Amino acid sequence: MDFKKLQYFVEIANSGSFTKAAEKLLVAQPAISKSIHKLEEELQLTLFDRSEKAVALTPEGRALLIHARAILSRVEEARKEMEELRGLEKGEIRIGLPSMFGSYYFPQIIKEFKKKYPALTISVVEAGTLEVQKLLDRKEVDIGISVLGDHQQEHHEVIPLLREEMVVCLPAGHPLAERSSLRLQEILSEPLVLFKEGYLQRELIMEASRYAASPPNITFSTNQLSLIKSLVSEGFGITLFLRMVIKHDDQSLVPVSLDPPVYLHLGASWNKDTYLSKACQTFMNFLKQWL
Repeated sequence: MDFKKLQYFVEIANSGSFTKAAEKLLVAQPAISKSIHKLEEELQLTLFDRSEKAVALTPEGRALLIHARAILSRVEEARKEMEELRGLEKGEIRIGLPSMFGSYYFPQIIKEFKKKYPALTISVVEAGTLEVQKLLDRKEVDIGISVLGDHQQEHHEVIPLLREEMVVCLPAGHPLAERSSLRLQEILSEPLVLFKEGYLQRELIMEASRYAASPPNITFSTNQLSLIKSLVSEGFGITLFLRMVIKHDDQSLVPVSLDPPVYLHLGASWNKDTYLSKACQTFMNFLKQWL
């Protein structure tokens, strides 16, 4: 019993006519009649009562119809799943994300994802939150990992991922390292080592500067997180980091909470009007489960 014979059988049962079934399936009627005849011979049962003008199922035909519909339904489900799996073998996922997230959470996420889906290609663009939003709009990335806030675009679909504290990061032995908390305005005169424009870290400093009507003492700007950490640990200046960035570091860097405390919510977003590929959907599901 092959699937094509079952398909012909179900279509004849649905339409009540060999002719209509042939028209629907774009198959010559003699071919359909021959297939059904072979099916009846194979089962040694009569499936259709042909004594009337309209074709009707026999009791045996009605019993087979239940199974045939279930079988064909499962075959269709399997076909779709196999198509999706073939797509995953060729899929590419383009991701934009901030350096702080990319350097600490992301390597392990990529490692585990690639174990599960080794054929998928992942490319990463490191950029600040504001730049990630632009990359999404220009369709240069499929998924953007960024800090959620008022800058979020209405045409972006968003899934919250995690909440993390932003802290002042100082070298060990710095006079302010003994404080339990610091106001943003208090650190404006300190030598600051920051990311370049487009990063929320820098935006926090600039907002505090405007509020205090005092220019920030920015002594060095870079988009290299490792360089910022190195300069701060050597006493070149201080910075703002998500707490997770120095969570597992040695004692050369000291985190101090802000007053009032600042918590950033990170999320994944993509364009609502852009098709999200199966590969990207798979990555998003994996990311949600991971975090």
